[in-house]
Amino acid sequence: MNAFITALAPIIVLIAIGFGLRRIHFIPKSAWEGIEKLTYYILMPSLLIHTIGNQSITNTPWTGMLIAILGTLISVAIILIIFRKTISEKDTTFTSIFQGGLRLNNFIMLAMAHQLYGEIGLSMGSVIAGFVIVIVNLWSIAILFIWGNTSIKGIRPVIQALAFNPLVLGCAMGWGLNLGDVRLPILLDDILGFLGKGALPFGLLAVGAALKTESVKGHMKPVLSSSISQFGLKPILMAAFIHYLGLTGIPASVLTIAFMTPTAAAGYILAKQLGGDHESMASIITFQTILAFVIMPIWGALLL
Repeated sequence: MNAFITALAPIIVLIAIGFGLRRIHFIPKSAWEGIEKLTYYILMPSLLIHTIGNQSITNTPWTGMLIAILGTLISVAIILIIFRKTISEKDTTFTSIFQGGLRLNNFIMLAMAHQLYGEIGLSMGSVIAGFVIVIVNLWSIAILFIWGNTSIKGIRPVIQALAFNPLVLGCAMGWGLNLGDVRLPILLDDILGFLGKGALPFGLLAVGAALKTESVKGHMKPVLSSSISQFGLKPILMAAFIHYLGLTGIPASVLTIAFMTPTAAAGYILAKQLGGDHESMASIITFQTILAFVIMPIWGALLL
């Protein structure tokens, strides 16, 4: 418990610093948009390519990890769709509840894995992110095309939106290098490594800067509905799959951490692009990010 809270503390501080800097206008709004863009398009993909590409999965129970991730995410998605009419009066708001209840925050997950388990934890977290990012974005884009208020229709735009997502591309390139047993030139690998080191601190600062505490009050129903899924349903289902599949050690621990994190800020970007309820999405992200630092230590004490 103490180790978990100690590992969580610097993450909370970085998010709080980002929140504070945005509120006192220490950095202009346009600069924050640039930081978010830099992190999303350059730093995070570099981290994924570098860590997944250099991770040896020979002794990693990656098939069990993939089954646990698929099982949990598919189960949560089906449950949310079944109760769509109960948890939301508007289809566009449901898309935000869906993203808020399914996505996970890779910045917090990777930072926690690195804090607790060092480079091995970061590598294991990157493998998990490599699976999750593709699956979650596929689900989210499909749901937004079905129930979002967008004029774009058909399967082709869904495929294009997924194929050109920078995080998906980073995962695909990392897995391509890994499975093809290809090693990048040392100089290029070092550059990606240096860029990747900036992903977590800049990403956490951007998470804090994006928090909009004033908007939460008007969106309590979608906020609570998504949070029940995020902090209740997902950790319990993942714990059940880990137990059933016999996963242990660092892989099991990092999976547990991944599925107790709040939702990802990327959901807000996608909601704006594809006709979702981006205002509800902003409230969900803010509430869950704050609540996570109360809930995560409890789950950590119970499950790790």
